[in-house]
Amino acid sequence: MRFRLVPLFGLAASLAVPAVAQPTSAVPPGWVPPGADPATGARPGNDIGTGMSLPMSDKAGNITPQDTTSLIAGRLPEPPVDDNAAIHDYLLAARNALAEGRSGEAQEALERAETRALDRSVPLFQTSTPSHDPVVDRIRLVLQALGNGDRLEAMRLLEQAIAAGEP
Repeated sequence: MRFRLVPLFGLAASLAVPAVAQPTSAVPPGWVPPGADPATGARPGNDIGTGMSLPMSDKAGNITPQDTTSLIAGRLPEPPVDDNAAIHDYLLAARNALAEGRSGEAQEALERAETRALDRSVPLFQTSTPSHDPVVDRIRLVLQALGNGDRLEAMRLLEQAIAAGEP
């Protein structure tokens, strides 16, 4: 009787653990891009510590699964604002870039605004709790529209975020 229970417990334990889906574009551990220095992972043309990296892109991308065409996201153009700019300044830069058809620069400005919005204090051991900040939610909606290729919707949502008077 004892030997029959062990397989049942093993089966029950394996059923109790939910399966975790792996993204199809996940980079395998230890993977280094072709032509890269295996010691640093730097690709040719990438000087570590200089802020320059390849590939470069002026188009928004790698936001949603539908607009992800490469395992390596291109470096986007920097928005023309100070590195220590406020969220509002980054949102304005994103609006200007998007209005002028510079989607890559708009994406970079939005991601920097999101980073600023995510800078917060949290209780000890609760750092994995997602942010429920409406500013973060608005920026994510704009990025989602941009990733879906809907520039008009991205602009509409961006205008709403700016009008909401984000800090």
